[in-house]
Amino acid sequence: MAKFPEAEARRFHRVFICKKCKHKIRADNTAVIAGKVKCRYCGSKALRPVRKK
Repeated sequence: MAKFPEAEARRFHRVFICKKCKHKIRADNTAVIAGKVKCRYCGSKALRPVRKK
């Protein structure tokens, strides 16, 4: 299956996963690294980037 750059950007660009409750959050990279972004569901600041399969 062909990979389109538009689709990859939509799925992986600026998308993070909460390590505690596993919800997806779209945020800026620098804000996540600085710890300014928290999960809107559980309030945790532990986020990781989404994995490309």
